[in-house]
Amino acid sequence: MGRERSMSGTIPSMENSLGEKLKDNTIIIVLGASGDLAKKKTLPALFALYRQSFLPKDCKIVGYARTKMEKDDFHKRATSYIKGTEDAETANQVEAFKELLTYVAGGYEDSESFVNLNKHLEEIEGNYQSKERNRIFYLALPPTVFIPVSKNLKEQCYVNPKSGVNRIIIEKPFGKDLDSARELLSSVKQYWTEDETFRIDHYLGKEMVKNLLVLRFANIAMSAAWDKNSISNVQITFKEPFGTEGRGGYFDEFGMIRDVLQNHLLQVLSILTMERPVSFAAEDIRDEKVKVLRAIPPIEREDTLLGQYVAANGKPGYLDDSTVPPNSVCPTFAATTLWIHNPRWEGVPFILKAGKALNEAKVEIRIQFKDVTQGIFKDIARNELVIRLQPNEAIYMKLNCKTPGLHTRAVPSEMDLTYKRRFSEIKIPEAYEALILDALHGDHSNFVRHDELDVAWKIFTPILHWIDGKNGPVPKPLSYPYGSRGPKEMDDFIKKYGYRRMADAYFWPVTNLASL
Repeated sequence: MGRERSMSGTIPSMENSLGEKLKDNTIIIVLGASGDLAKKKTLPALFALYRQSFLPKDCKIVGYARTKMEKDDFHKRATSYIKGTEDAETANQVEAFKELLTYVAGGYEDSESFVNLNKHLEEIEGNYQSKERNRIFYLALPPTVFIPVSKNLKEQCYVNPKSGVNRIIIEKPFGKDLDSARELLSSVKQYWTEDETFRIDHYLGKEMVKNLLVLRFANIAMSAAWDKNSISNVQITFKEPFGTEGRGGYFDEFGMIRDVLQNHLLQVLSILTMERPVSFAAEDIRDEKVKVLRAIPPIEREDTLLGQYVAANGKPGYLDDSTVPPNSVCPTFAATTLWIHNPRWEGVPFILKAGKALNEAKVEIRIQFKDVTQGIFKDIARNELVIRLQPNEAIYMKLNCKTPGLHTRAVPSEMDLTYKRRFSEIKIPEAYEALILDALHGDHSNFVRHDELDVAWKIFTPILHWIDGKNGPVPKPLSYPYGSRGPKEMDDFIKKYGYRRMADAYFWPVTNLASL
């Protein structure tokens, strides 16, 4: 992929409507404002939108949580993860941002607390010049309180739709299996319509995930090879180089499949494999995602490999974490193979892999193409298209080319689009920035629809019930050392699905990115 600047093309129907006037008189209420998610992601994302003038005019932000805090304490906590404050301009913007912030302490299950919250919101709205008022409720909360909070917000803090807009943003996990997800969905829908509800999976806000639509459908060369006739297998991989580190109690309740595969990686898979939508309208995109997910049967046990990390390299094992139950068999590594029974993908294995305490931090899609026709070439490397979602966003294609010289020898090389080089002057926004802006615009394109969530749980629930011991003995995960690539059985697992690793393994030269 060349470095030269090419003519740009715009897709007006796909772009966020940044030119449209956002709703004035808007309050964003962050529930769970004392928690890590709000501190590390939600509030820094709101600051980023504020400094780029993407928040509505006169927008106010209200933090709400059980923790009692003075205003200055909340301001300090809300801005503690904002980067670059050593710069004078950024520091001044942070101080201005604090003027938007107020805080209310209250419970999540008693209606009186929400009556008090509503009084605070009405005090803010009393300064508005017009009667219009809009409220965006962001639930940076554990799922155990989704239902009472949704109920109390609707009954105590909901503005009359004739005078403004109400929206509720809900974080994952959306349940633990199909039944619990349906209960959660139906309970929230008693109070909030589908149009008012935004179920956030932050992977849908990542730049490279959003780029999949353009990569696939704006390039005829890519579309021509995007099916079972050309592709041998696909791997979608999520790797973290750290363990639970004292937070195993929460993780042990959900495990790696619920934490990453069933939501983040399945969302990536659906966009990677769906058919071309009629338009880039939200419902057209989500219709196609649901169609391809419905073609995936529940995962089989023989298509699953589970692991749990043990102490190595001076690092503790999962069971060494004091917050983890003794003798827990919760998988910290999981690989599952999905099959799509439709004309485009029949017979192509899609391997989803995710693990903690591995050798690196990485999320990528690796599409391996089939072998070329034998004859003039023998044991030649397969083509691979690799889309690196994080870190160091990149798209590169492994191709065979002739080495320079008098001999004809084919070697693997790459066509490389590394974002830090190609788009060096452009800041890639954080996923939460993009998604909060979408919610402010009322754009559901990058949020999870109710039927999409239902069919996703249908795919994973049987395997989760097996792991939970609801269908016989609980499977014991394979051990792997902290800092390794995962269970040693992983190589044989992916090999049985047709993945071929070359003997003289060629690696993309990612090391030179440190200097960019």
